Amino acid sequence: MTAPALALSSPAAAPTRPRTSRPRRILMCRPEFFEVSYAINPWMNPDRPVDTDLATTQWERLRALYTEAGHTVELIDPVPGLPDMVYAANGATVIDGKVLGARFRNPERAAEGPAYLDWFRDRGFTETRDPRHVNEGAGDFLATDSWILAGHGFRSSPESHREAQEFFGRPVLGLELTDPRYYHLDTALAVLDGDEIMYNPAAFSPAARALLDRTFPDALLATPEDAAVFGLNAFSDGRDVYLPEPAHHLAARLRARGFRPRPVDLSELLKGGGSIKCCTLELRP
Repeated sequence: MTAPALALSSPAAAPTRPRTSRPRRILMCRPEFFEVSYAINPWMNPDRPVDTDLATTQWERLRALYTEAGHTVELIDPVPGLPDMVYAANGATVIDGKVLGARFRNPERAAEGPAYLDWFRDRGFTETRDPRHVNEGAGDFLATDSWILAGHGFRSSPESHREAQEFFGRPVLGLELTDPRYYHLDTALAVLDGDEIMYNPAAFSPAARALLDRTFPDALLATPEDAAVFGLNAFSDGRDVYLPEPAHHLAARLRARGFRPRPVDLSELLKGGGSIKCCTLELRP
């Protein structure tokens, strides 16, 4: 889907303005059954040993950081046989209290979509939708104040962009991903605050790069080195930015813009192709 014919503008960023942390409501899934038994992205290697206990310890540290910061963390029970369910961001997209379910491209993950949608319905979310088109949740749908940024090229289909725009009633900007290492939008781009983002230009098609440049001229651009350690798979509450420990240059640049980097070691979960943001589904009111 091409972007809607709307004026492409973004408020000028103020890199040194004071930052404010806003409490968030987050859904997570403990990696109780995490393993790498198949390969559906370039990071996964079934022959590489995985330490589930270590993955759980690292995940618990992320959860503790969120709760210590005043965020509300809710849990969905993991399901045996769904090792990737820990990547809660893929389970749905929640904006304005409305829930668009996920429809996975790979059969190995297909059962995750209904499991997550059941969780929302059981907890009183009334505006929910079973998707018609393939979308992999908030891994490919990222909301700024003005837009829903929507990735396609490897997982979510372009047709899902129109479905999201109609359901949420917000303008959607379609962005084509071209590097298989960054197969979901949240591996190549992160929303920092308002309409302020950071991203890896090399992960996108020339048309998507041009669109991002016009719409977000003050975006923070990641180095290839920081992108390669999943530095953009980060979660921001408006001040604190939780990002992978090895993304040192990115952390320094965030600090220069007034953010507070919160490095987290999720190296074991990276073996499945995910990190901080993948494990974090924000329930946006």
